[in-house]
Amino acid sequence: MTSDLGLRERKKQRTRQAISDAAIQLFLARGYDAVSVADVAAAAEVSKPTLFKYFRSKDELILDRIDDHRAEPAQVVRGRSAGESPLDALHRHQLRLLADRDPVTGISDRPQVIAFQRLLYNTESLANALLAYSIEGVELLRDALVEACGPGPHRVTAGLVANQILITTRRLGLDNWAQVAGGRTTEDLYPEAVAAVNHAYALLRGGVGDYCG
Repeated sequence: MTSDLGLRERKKQRTRQAISDAAIQLFLARGYDAVSVADVAAAAEVSKPTLFKYFRSKDELILDRIDDHRAEPAQVVRGRSAGESPLDALHRHQLRLLADRDPVTGISDRPQVIAFQRLLYNTESLANALLAYSIEGVELLRDALVEACGPGPHRVTAGLVANQILITTRRLGLDNWAQVAGGRTTEDLYPEAVAAVNHAYALLRGGVGDYCG
């Protein structure tokens, strides 16, 4: 029985991945607005009802690729070292992502990553979906900060701090991506990106004062 359950789960994962891959390939080739859910289902060789078992909407077909990053800042805060402030932990994590050339930082020169980010950031019809995605990320980080710093009036401050941190991170990533898309190499840009992160967190520290520090 356990073996059968494992087999079914692997089959579901393969189906989900096949749908996701087909969607991204079509979106990159033809543009997000020119591709329908029916087109994706046909390319993945599944029915539309099957597709909707794995993805609730067309937006999810593309946002699924960045979904892991939504909860990541909150996880960093909860998993920080003893005695480390949330802001220091997030700063350290951002530098590690840059060193790893993680696509979320914009420091990736892989053509498919650049094309995906162009699709994500330049598609007007995705604006509301991206806004909802960002709001959920802020709420997750806010809750982690409340856990770290205590309840009460901290909740309002935590929401403001979470919003500033994630807006700053997103702005840095967009700037990096734009430069790489414009022809800069990641090796050339990397030292500037590190300096920008350090500068941004210095500003954040000055702005949030001693909050939870």
